[in-house]
Amino acid sequence: MPMIIVEGWVRMEPGELDRLHDAATAMIAETRKEPGCISYAYGRALEEPDVMRIAEIWEDQAALDAHFKAPHMATFNAALSGAKITGVSVKSYTAEPGRTLLGDD
Repeated sequence: MPMIIVEGWVRMEPGELDRLHDAATAMIAETRKEPGCISYAYGRALEEPDVMRIAEIWEDQAALDAHFKAPHMATFNAALSGAKITGVSVKSYTAEPGRTLLGDD
């Protein structure tokens, strides 16, 4: 089965990312423990400080599907539901193992 890459962004009103910091940090820590999670990260866009970038790699679709049912996903979604979101785009892509372009791994 192919790996799954999830990539996207969420644009929020000023201050919302700061408010969600603890919930997002907890979400990242718990998700990285999940079976099938290869990489999971949120970041702040340098050029748009109110945009949260999302980057995930999953072993397969089954692992991603299980992630959506995880208790910490429900907790994070509850925190996110109160956020003032002005735009969002998150997509998944199937992928084959890649090759290193820079770095040691």
